[in-house]
Amino acid sequence: MSTIPSEIEVPLVPLTERTSTLGRTVRVEGKIISHQDLHVEGQVEGTIDLPGSKLTIGPQASVKASIKAQNVSIVGNAEGSIEAHERVELCGQSRLIGDIKTPRLVVKDGAYIKGKVDVVQPPVPKAAKHG
Repeated sequence: MSTIPSEIEVPLVPLTERTSTLGRTVRVEGKIISHQDLHVEGQVEGTIDLPGSKLTIGPQASVKASIKAQNVSIVGNAEGSIEAHERVELCGQSRLIGDIKTPRLVVKDGAYIKGKVDVVQPPVPKAAKHG
């Protein structure tokens, strides 16, 4: 007789509440596309595209990528262009070499940045436009 249950209940968590993590020993070369939040502790080289989601670059991470996301938070090291639809946050020990395009930018004391910063106007909702 088997002691393995025939059905395993897994709690359903909406995709918006889940975060994928790339651990410290993970190295990715290429393109990452995800519709959920991503936390990077390892190495990424290439492109990261997270429409509607948040990217967190952890303290041990090393990222060399073109990044597009809803929000980006950098604690570790990043190199490349960043385009965030809502906000970019550079934490105290972060190091960024590259250009940023975002409506909101937070730079905490101790953060290092070398590149062009373009703080853009957030898009106006269509219902609020006059014309």
